[in-house]
Amino acid sequence: MSIQNDYVLEMRNITKAFPGVKALDDVMLRVRPGTVHALMGENGAGKSTLMKILFGMYSADSGELLLNGQPVRFDNPRQALDAGISMIHQELHPIPHRNVMENMWLGRYPQRRFGPLSFVDHAKMYADTKRLLDDLQMEIDPETRVGDLSVSHIQSMEVAKAVSYNSKIIIMDEPTSSLTESEVAHLFRIINRLRSQGVAIIYISHKMEEILKIADEVSIMRDGKHVGTWASNELTTNLIISRMVGRDLTNLYPEKTNTPADVLMQVEGLTSPLPKGFKNVSFALRRGEILGIGGLVGAQRTELVEAIFGLRLMEAGRIVINDHAVTIGSPVDAKRHKIALLTEDRRATGIFPIMSVHDNTIIANLRHYANWLGLIDYAEARKDVDENVSRLRVKTPTVRTPIRDLSGGNQQKVLLARWLLTEPEVLILDEPTRGIDVGAKYEIYALMIELARRGKGVIMISSEMPELLGISDRILVMCEGRVSGILDRQEADQEKIMQLATQFMEPVASS
Repeated sequence: MSIQNDYVLEMRNITKAFPGVKALDDVMLRVRPGTVHALMGENGAGKSTLMKILFGMYSADSGELLLNGQPVRFDNPRQALDAGISMIHQELHPIPHRNVMENMWLGRYPQRRFGPLSFVDHAKMYADTKRLLDDLQMEIDPETRVGDLSVSHIQSMEVAKAVSYNSKIIIMDEPTSSLTESEVAHLFRIINRLRSQGVAIIYISHKMEEILKIADEVSIMRDGKHVGTWASNELTTNLIISRMVGRDLTNLYPEKTNTPADVLMQVEGLTSPLPKGFKNVSFALRRGEILGIGGLVGAQRTELVEAIFGLRLMEAGRIVINDHAVTIGSPVDAKRHKIALLTEDRRATGIFPIMSVHDNTIIANLRHYANWLGLIDYAEARKDVDENVSRLRVKTPTVRTPIRDLSGGNQQKVLLARWLLTEPEVLILDEPTRGIDVGAKYEIYALMIELARRGKGVIMISSEMPELLGISDRILVMCEGRVSGILDRQEADQEKIMQLATQFMEPVASS
């Protein structure tokens, strides 16, 4: 990983303020061509804001931007793309009802002319898409409807789309948040090839191991300021953490103070009506327990917990809570039985982006604040919101700030506050720390342990092996829709989990 002397990008003294908060304060960033430059910091440190200025989504209040030594200014993303800068956003926004190739070439469809008329050349668009996906070794059909793709395949499609612009700078904001280990390895091969072609990659991630493996240089931000830039071989995980949070973090996981007790919820023989859905799933969740659910993408983990929450149909099986069989046909039923679900994709199925932090927090508990006329007691609601925003350390100018203006980690905390207000007995968390910095992760882990210590049952789906091992009391592993095993905390390790995660998989026939 050779480092050249010149800079393809310089961002000098960038300052940006929003109402009530200074997002960026005199920030510097210099990126060399043909390198991977990691950008790190806690949620709310200003990383995404800085990149949105580079990509023309925001305008800086002051400072200057140079490409190859020449001053530039972008008023919109189109200008940035034309200048050779593309961006893979943390929150994916594909058009679900259109196919892969239409999403990839949106706004630049190839045209075929017939006299004065022009039409979209679908044959060329298909051929160009197929060639690019094959070149990147991505097994995605260009004509597949994007709404039918998994989150990991949509992430891969966005990587291919960024590459299709032939950009000299590619911004990758949490590009591996939805990818499996093998897909991450594949992405790194693509990044290495782009690096060898002189492309600069600005790589935003909270995953320390990834950063130390793929990055040439690392810039760290804290509270909207540039802390410093170092060669990656000068850094360790502990050094990165201390520079990110401004203090030493000796343990990544809080001390376990919860003690699992008697059975709170029993799941018996849950089966999906879909041919490739989950089959005959049974397990028990105890009071005071954190039950981790592991498995590879496609193992039907999310589908299972969504069925428990009433979001999906069940063909067979039953759910028993406090020794009573319950019928859950909708989220309303689930809430009535004190079950809460924090969904995997906070942007698509969690937040209401144009609504405030306050309204996003109380929306699942409105009946609690309504009087006999249906009018909301906003004084009581505001009191609960303020308490939970303070308790979860949500960084927001005010509770009236639109939630879309918060960082991803702080949006996640608001969603947690939403469900905590419903006072659930069973809290289901689907990838609760995806795209969240190490400090915020610790706070969420501590909250999970505190809830378990108070006798609640917590179910956590996670694709991060250290997280499963570090926070769970037991780990249920799924493979292709079936439970392949349940491991106690003391016996679980990465090798055993991976063996169970692949237990029922059919061997791939050699060509």
